[in-house]
This record gives sequence, C-alpha cells and structure tokens, in this order.
Amino acid sequence: MNRARVVVVGSTNMDLVAKAPVLPKPGETVLGGEFATIPGGKGANQAIAASRAGGQTRLLGAIGSDAFGVTLKARIDAAGVDTGLLRVRYGASGVALITVDAGGENTIVVAPGANTQFTDLTGPERAALADADVLIAQLEIPVETVTAAAVAAHEAGTRTVLNAAPARALPVDLLAAVDLLVVNETEAVAISGERRPEPLLESVPRVVLTLGPEGAWYVDRDGTSVRVPGVKVATVDSTAAGDAFTGALAVAWAEGREIVEAVGWACAAGAACARTLGASTALPTREQIDELFGQSRS
Repeated sequence: MNRARVVVVGSTNMDLVAKAPVLPKPGETVLGGEFATIPGGKGANQAIAASRAGGQTRLLGAIGSDAFGVTLKARIDAAGVDTGLLRVRYGASGVALITVDAGGENTIVVAPGANTQFTDLTGPERAALADADVLIAQLEIPVETVTAAAVAAHEAGTRTVLNAAPARALPVDLLAAVDLLVVNETEAVAISGERRPEPLLESVPRVVLTLGPEGAWYVDRDGTSVRVPGVKVATVDSTAAGDAFTGALAVAWAEGREIVEAVGWACAAGAACARTLGASTALPTREQIDELFGQSRS
C-alpha cells in the first residue's frame, strides 16, 4: 500500500503544560504538579498525528526565530514530518499555556506569535498542495491563509479536511472548498447555530461531529447518518485527542478506507492519545491505533 500524501496547513506552538488537581477559577492560584515543555499547535499536532498514523506528511506554517522555534523544528523533524517549507519569522514562536486537571480536562490559552505571520502562499507551497492526496487545515492561523490553501487544494483535485477549531463563523469561499468538515458541538454551533451535524450539510458535503469519549457522528449529502461509538480508555489527558482523531481520519480516508470505518479508526486514535500526558508526545503510532481499533471490534 502506498503511503497517503498529507499536507497540513496550520499552527505550530510550544506547549507549556502544567498538571494540577483542579483547574483554577478566575483569580485563584492552584498548587500544581508536573510541568512539561512539549511541541504543539493544531497544525504541528495534526501533522505529527498523520505521520505516526502512516501518512507521508508535510507541514506548512511559521515558527519564530527564538529558542522555541529551533526546538519545535527539530522535534517535528524527528517525528517524521517534512518541514522543508516551514517558514521562520523574526520574533516569538507561538506558545500555548495549558493546565490539565486530575480527570484529564484542560484549559488552554494560545499566544499565536509567528503563526499570525503565515499569510499568502508561495509557489512551492501551492505545488505541495497540488501534489498531496489530502489537505488538513484548522483555524489557528489567519483564516485568509486557510481559505487560500483550501481553494488551491480544491482546484488541484486534492481532498480537504477542515477541523474548524477554534470555533468561529467561516467564510463561504472556505466552506465551498471543504470536502470533509470535522467539528465538535461548540464549533458546530458557531458555524450553523445547531449542535447537530445535519445543518452543516448546507455548506459542506460531509461532516464528522466529534463527541469526545462517546465517539463521533458522521453524516453526508447522500443521506448517510452513522453514530460511531468511542473506544473506552482511562483518560489521562485529552489535550491532543482531537488532533489525533483528525490526523488519523485524513490518513485513513486518503488511503481509500470506507469513510465510516475511517471514522472508527480515528476514534481509536483519539482514545489512544488520551491515555498519555501531553500533546505531540501523546500522539499514537499506527500500530497503537490498530491494536486499540481491533480490541474495540472484538
């Protein structure tokens, strides 16, 4: 089987992760525990997720000229992701401040840094999009850049998977170029005003509504509507579970798997990720996904 060729257009951050028994309320100081510095950002996370899931993956985005940027590039390279087109911009890299409680719930504040400077697309970036089987994009970089990438991919015949996070209303031009939309309930409400996936079919041909530990709900314009059950695991940290899901889903779909099976395999990827603390460091390998997926079907 040929490896799926995946291009990810998105953010790259350094995640500063602190564990605490509870999440602090406004104005409250909580004494925490473990602390870790981990490469993150939805773009980098989904690129690493796709690579570990078996995709031949390239990341398009921007890092800063600071020490975080040097570390980010080295660690993303080490995960098997092609960073040859990753831009370096003078100044700070993106940073995410993450607090994780004892139950695996989290709060996240992102200072985007160099990600805000990822504007327009170069000729080599457009060529990479045209050469890919699937584009994965999110919304932590300027939406104009996301739209330009999706339109370029669509015109070249490359499938586009949009994980519409963080939640926001989306331009009509962007939605028109999306082949598969991945959202949670909050993001679905931001786009359509509804918590159900069906209203989103007015804008895109296929939708996956993620439901956390409960799995996902897939619908399309052909009338398919399937609730795919989640895979039960002991949750340690859910920070990157959605990124694991999206990366694995894109790889499975690009490999030619039937879409509902691809959603089930992606649910196993999200569950496997949630068993481990961290973002990029928790993203599962293809073997780990296969093992958990097999267990869920036995």
